[in-house]
Amino acid sequence: MKSTFSRILTAVAIALLAALLLIGIFFQLLVRDYLTDTAVDSLKADGEVLVELVQVAYSEAPGTDRNFSVALTVATSVSGADAVICDDSGKLILCARSPFGCEHQGLVVSKDFVEKVFRNGSATDTGVIQGLYPERRYVVALPILNRQTGDRMGIIIMSMPMEETIGVLRRISEIFVFVSILVVLLAVCLMTLFVRNQSKPLRVMAKAARAFGHGELTARVDIEGNYTQEVEDLALAFNNMASSLQKSEYQRQEFVANVSHELKTPMTTIAGYVDGILDGTIPEEKGRQYLQVVSDETKRLNRLVRSMLDISQLQDQQGIPEEQKTRFDVEEALGQVLISFEQKIEAKKLQVQVDMPEHPVFTQANQDYITQVLYNLVDNGVKFCPEGGALALSIREGSGKVYVSVANEGQTIPAEELPLVFDRFHKTDKSRSQNRDSWGLGLYIVKTIVSAHGENISVDSRDGKTTFAFTLPRVN
Repeated sequence: MKSTFSRILTAVAIALLAALLLIGIFFQLLVRDYLTDTAVDSLKADGEVLVELVQVAYSEAPGTDRNFSVALTVATSVSGADAVICDDSGKLILCARSPFGCEHQGLVVSKDFVEKVFRNGSATDTGVIQGLYPERRYVVALPILNRQTGDRMGIIIMSMPMEETIGVLRRISEIFVFVSILVVLLAVCLMTLFVRNQSKPLRVMAKAARAFGHGELTARVDIEGNYTQEVEDLALAFNNMASSLQKSEYQRQEFVANVSHELKTPMTTIAGYVDGILDGTIPEEKGRQYLQVVSDETKRLNRLVRSMLDISQLQDQQGIPEEQKTRFDVEEALGQVLISFEQKIEAKKLQVQVDMPEHPVFTQANQDYITQVLYNLVDNGVKFCPEGGALALSIREGSGKVYVSVANEGQTIPAEELPLVFDRFHKTDKSRSQNRDSWGLGLYIVKTIVSAHGENISVDSRDGKTTFAFTLPRVN
């Protein structure tokens, strides 16, 4: 499997080589065109001078005057070009290389080429001039016309070897290849350092992820390094995810431990009493009494299981579906809950204070779940309110919300305990833990139901009064 480093390095190397190749090709074309244009312009300028010399020396047709031949040879030697003169039929009559005659004399140039020169005023080409020169050349041909009559006298063919230009291009190519190799090597070295530095935090995160996967829940990525914004965001996201998973794992462990602890006592009680009845340790006349204890403990276990199933169902739904919500009167629901606690309230001689509007207050929610919330809060208030104390129930309206609160007099909950009262199996003090009917799940269920409706619940405890308040949507 290729690493990120090798992939980036390969991509950069390919892109760099492609860029250098394109630059080299275009540069070669530009230099070649420039050298070609320079050579052609030089040949044309020299040819125009020689045409004037021929026109001055000969009035009708170029001949073989030795003085002119010497002058032609000197002129071409100075310019560095070669020249041959042909008559109007294309027959070579004079060569600058051999002013006193050469083997090329008598060579006939193509009639079409001669006509092209006279017709266009000049002709430019590159290639090999068969019979004259074996190497490739720049060629410029100009017509020679009589100054007085304008009649055709012949043509002059100027040429220059292309070898010098080809050599320049070859040298440029060699230099370019050498520089390209240096650039690529330097780029690879720099990219190696850069990519390794950039991939370092990824390796750190991979190491932390492996450690976390092997059970090291405290593994985190150090983000104090000089990271890029994207890598830092990824590191923060990883740390947040790790913290969330660590918290979930601790909660799971705590949940298992708490359930095990809560189940241990009733299971031990049931097993002890049943064994006592079976082996005769408990007298027969007391068997019914202890069977009632076993029945009560079994019911308590059943309530625990039912509560856990309700919580699991709410958490799986991740919210209350709209089809499960109905429109109902919150005052009526709270009144029915209050009636179900009539005996307990009278037994503790509690003073119940009710503050509700005189008209119905409607909400759109799951009535069974909200009734359970009201039941758990009233049960909590009655349970921890001292004998003869006050229990206050309130319903208010405002800003499209219904505000419901249940308050009771009693022991103040310490400030450090307030954020924990809605946790599973949490009991704030020893006196509450001694209550065998309490599992520490009532307020957790309340919090879960209210949150599933998208609403909020809070608790406040000060000066011997504890108040639980939550919101519901208000509808007409």
